[in-house]
Amino acid sequence: MFKEILINVGEEETRVAVLENRIPVEMNIERSPNQRLVGNIYKGRVENVLPGMQAAFVDIGLEKNSFLYIEDAIPVRNAEPGHGQGAAMGTNICDILKQGQDLIVQIVKEPIGTKGARVTTHITLPGRYLVLMPTVDYIGISRRIEDEHERDRLREMASRIKMRGMGVIVRTVAEGVAEEELAVDVNMLTNLWRKIINRSSHGPVPNLLHRDLELVQRILRDAFTSDVDRLTIDSRFEYEKILDLLDIVGPQLKVKVFLEERDNIFEDHHIEAELEKALKRKVWLRCGGYIVIDQAEALNAIDVNTGKYVGSTNLEDTVLKTNLEAAVEIARQLRLRNIGGIIIVDFIDMTLEEHRRQVLDVLEEEIRKDKTKTNILGITQLGLVEMTRKKVRPSLAEVLQKACPYCEGRGKVLSEETVGINIKQQIYQMSRQTGAETILVEANPLVAARLIGSGGANLRELEGRTGKNLYIRGTAEHHIEAVAVRPLYDQSDINAHVLPVKPGQVLEVRVEEPHVNNINDGIARVNGFILDIEGAGSMVGNTVAIEVNKVFRTYAKAKLLKT
Repeated sequence: MFKEILINVGEEETRVAVLENRIPVEMNIERSPNQRLVGNIYKGRVENVLPGMQAAFVDIGLEKNSFLYIEDAIPVRNAEPGHGQGAAMGTNICDILKQGQDLIVQIVKEPIGTKGARVTTHITLPGRYLVLMPTVDYIGISRRIEDEHERDRLREMASRIKMRGMGVIVRTVAEGVAEEELAVDVNMLTNLWRKIINRSSHGPVPNLLHRDLELVQRILRDAFTSDVDRLTIDSRFEYEKILDLLDIVGPQLKVKVFLEERDNIFEDHHIEAELEKALKRKVWLRCGGYIVIDQAEALNAIDVNTGKYVGSTNLEDTVLKTNLEAAVEIARQLRLRNIGGIIIVDFIDMTLEEHRRQVLDVLEEEIRKDKTKTNILGITQLGLVEMTRKKVRPSLAEVLQKACPYCEGRGKVLSEETVGINIKQQIYQMSRQTGAETILVEANPLVAARLIGSGGANLRELEGRTGKNLYIRGTAEHHIEAVAVRPLYDQSDINAHVLPVKPGQVLEVRVEEPHVNNINDGIARVNGFILDIEGAGSMVGNTVAIEVNKVFRTYAKAKLLKT
């Protein structure tokens, strides 16, 4: 497998793509050094202790207070990390933390949505080959190192070089590395921890004690390993910084670093198109099937469909091939989109147990390529595959998109029928409350057309029921759900707001569309008021000179002027 890292350094953002066999599988985007918070270490102050939740809120200087669970607050010594939950069962948070108490914490999960950052008192400082755990006396070896002799060798070296009372986790990249290189890593990280402790003794509270590396440096530390065949970057400044850093941490990797000063390296390697696809719900498979991905805050649903693929032998074979291809693509999309939380996959129903096992095996094999902790829990009675994937930072969609200001993230808007019915109720209410004889309604053209009806039939019925003169104006700038209903008290007000044109007036207007019932005529609008222009049906998109002939309550007739 050919593995490549592409780095695009722009004025406002840095983007890193990891490719396997030329196909993007991971994407990291950082728009400001201050944007990423995971790994940062703060001196904070306990604001609230919540016994009912066995947790506390800690002020670390961010917009929202951070959240500290009891298992992340219990002092742990001579214990494997992650085993604090057992101790937490018999401990009360009030015995550990007090309101107003100062403590050093590290962000382990970004603030997402309405939730503040999650923090821990169990600090970790990652280096090139090791992760230092200054608060836990423990030695761990990466599970990706499978050779037992190598694991024993690394464990023995780690026990010799680590500081007493501190712990280390040996990273995958340390496989085959000499003890001297590990010792350099330990000394560097230990000195860094001493500086953090020294800073915590001075300065205000809350206070940022240590900021994690920027994106390019983190990629060199965490992702640029011996199994990477090529790293390409488009910034000469960052290229030289990378070479300088590799002189210290990995001189043998310098031959894999290449500079390509292009306008857009992502465009040239077709990454931009993949980014656009990664923001869509539907992902097409090579066979003609497709998957649909729906992301919620904590739950993600993935549905597999045969789509255009009809197979060539029998239904079971068609279903199996689609599901196998979908399993590979699902694993890639989870990494590419950085989807975290609970994941439910609805594969196409398979009747043979052998086929179900085959699909699960492929999914598990592809998931093993993912460095983010992912668990496949099996198939439910409904035939759904349950998975969990650790969510540490916002997904790709959360970084690049925001909730629609119109639908507020629902993904749907009210239909024109629904809006029209709601407006009718507003008109009835307004007619009962006002003494004005005239009511102006401004709405989206689709809604206005329904209110007026064919030949004005609906408008006449509304006027008969309310006893008011109704002027309904379609305004293209109005969102489908937006509406304004207001009374008009005198004729000048009516003329100013309802009838923006008058007979004989000469105007220059843009023809927006052909007339629905007469394609020879064109439609233009002045402040939302419709102009029916005779003979302008073929001039859509052009600006023309017209003269207004007749003005009616809902539209005006006009003719083209010769130029």
